[in-house]
Amino acid sequence: MTRISRRSYLAGAGSAAAVGLAGCMGGGGSGTLAVAHMPIFPDLQYYVMESEGYFENVDATVEGSEFTDGPAIIQAYGGGELDVAMFGIVPSMIVIDRGIPAKVAAANIKEPMAIMAHEELQTMWADHGADAFSVWREEKGRKFRFGTFPQGSVPDVLLRYWLEQEGVSTSTVDIIEINGANAVWQAVANGEVDGASIMEPVPTRAAQEDMAVGTFRNANEVMPGQPAAVTLMSDEVRGTPVATQFLEQHVRATEFIGENPEATADIVESSIGMDADRALSALQGPLSNFVTDPREIENGTEIFSRFAEANGQIDDRLSLEQIFDYSVYDDL
Repeated sequence: MTRISRRSYLAGAGSAAAVGLAGCMGGGGSGTLAVAHMPIFPDLQYYVMESEGYFENVDATVEGSEFTDGPAIIQAYGGGELDVAMFGIVPSMIVIDRGIPAKVAAANIKEPMAIMAHEELQTMWADHGADAFSVWREEKGRKFRFGTFPQGSVPDVLLRYWLEQEGVSTSTVDIIEINGANAVWQAVANGEVDGASIMEPVPTRAAQEDMAVGTFRNANEVMPGQPAAVTLMSDEVRGTPVATQFLEQHVRATEFIGENPEATADIVESSIGMDADRALSALQGPLSNFVTDPREIENGTEIFSRFAEANGQIDDRLSLEQIFDYSVYDDL
């Protein structure tokens, strides 16, 4: 995990009240807004806001902390170190389920995943439908292997939901847990998996390099309104002008991404490490559906809440009212 420490700020404050960020919430623009983010495509608004200087329009010092995994952000949120987190819908639900006072104030992207499958399986599907997985096993002598993030993650839930909708038991296939998009790509490129459920840049890279494993279903075909990364805000933040100002810049970043793909591709290269040409192709593809309005992901969020409960990630299924606070966006 890579992050910028906030310890010096907390040490200087020297009290539990500092953890609540009273300076930011009650100081009329003074104080710090601690924002967690991840170097992933669905968090692109953060990097646009940072690169384009949009944070200057927020009446607080935006202190970014870069994390490489959701559980670390959950831990930091639980420790009172964060005000805002731009990360997955499932870990956001976990934060809320644990009683930490926070709600989702914005979406970052919708329907950004693809179900990828070997071209041979796609041909079998055209002839046999969902029985293609059984045909594959008969012909290959083994189950079809999907590679995706660990169980309960966004791409894992999408994969399991798609299989469920197609009437395919998860026992019919092997679902291999892989940490990180780069590792999923390597598994695809090395023939270690036959398919994947994954975000950009893997689908675009596979298409550009003419891999046998390619996009079979886009998320919008599987789960309209599929959520991914969101913007979670603490209760203390959401009732302040800082929350409105932050989301105003989030909207600007969303619009910037749609209107300036070439400039955005350069930001992707410098911040996330994806080649700019490949990033541009991804930005112009069907998975780059950047949004801010949280209502765009309501349908998929209800499905994800069901899976999160079934996986034991949350104790009880959360309602939309428990997950979302629409007021900040509606007040823009």
